[in-house]
Amino acid sequence: MQEKIYKWLPIIFGCHTRADRSFFYKGKKFPICARCTGELIGIIFSLLSSFIYIPSVKLSLILMIPMIIDGFTQSLTKYESNNILRVITGFLFGYGIFSLFIIFTVITFKYGYNLGLQYR
Repeated sequence: MQEKIYKWLPIIFGCHTRADRSFFYKGKKFPICARCTGELIGIIFSLLSSFIYIPSVKLSLILMIPMIIDGFTQSLTKYESNNILRVITGFLFGYGIFSLFIIFTVITFKYGYNLGLQYR
């Protein structure tokens, strides 16, 4: 099971899996980097909290901005982020992007349902 996780998580997230940008637990490197770990936690948190609260499209998009800024700043300048900032911005991005997925899935379902009612 563990080898499947280590194989598929980097593929699913498109992760570079660099050791210097990853967390370690008991000397073993996580299968994905700190930013992707944050995204995964954000996605899981978004899924679990969606039964109670779904943010607006605007808020979901705003939550994604910090990671975009941090990632582009790091790739375009000499600025080097740290793993704590990466996991936080990854969490916000994961929460935001999965919230958008939920919102648009619900909108699409409602649209299809209403369209189906018209043709009864």
